[in-house]
Amino acid sequence: MFHNARLFQHVLVILQDWSTRKMLSSRAAVRGLQLFTWRSLSTSTCVQGAHTKDVATSSIDCSEPQYNDRMDTPLPDIPYVPKFNAEQSKLKEKEKEPWTQLTKEEKLALYRLSHRQTFAEMKKGSSVWKTVVGGLFFFLGFTGLMIWWQRVFVFGKPPHTLSEEWVAMQTQRMIDMRVNPVLGFSSEWNYNTKQWKK
Repeated sequence: MFHNARLFQHVLVILQDWSTRKMLSSRAAVRGLQLFTWRSLSTSTCVQGAHTKDVATSSIDCSEPQYNDRMDTPLPDIPYVPKFNAEQSKLKEKEKEPWTQLTKEEKLALYRLSHRQTFAEMKKGSSVWKTVVGGLFFFLGFTGLMIWWQRVFVFGKPPHTLSEEWVAMQTQRMIDMRVNPVLGFSSEWNYNTKQWKK
């Protein structure tokens, strides 16, 4: 009897210890989930994180001037190359001298420091339309194949009521019954000459 009581007490201690561990582990899980909530992934938190000095972001700061190639604004806010290397710095110093001393290659290099594309390059069409037309034809062809497959393998034969003889008999029956004689079907039929009115 004494042995069973000790065993029972020992089992109670183990169960309490297990429930405490289980409770602690569930508390830890809940705390971990609270730390990793959708709120922590919200844009406000990301924006706050983006303004710290340690985080490198790829977002564009629209409050600062930006470079863009546009036909309607030929002079961008900033040059295409914002920081020059040694060779480019020499070229920029040479730019201050008369331009008659510059070669054609140097003039082009100076232009490429300020602009990424010329007007001719901006006006030049791309070949994206070929991809679009090819995709359009692909989907039209695929749709046509699906419709053909359905007509051959899915749909049954058309009902006999769509045959020319049946339609002619149905039309004659509607004329004989004088269906819609005022403005409808029978109003177009001349009962004296047995022909359709013109």
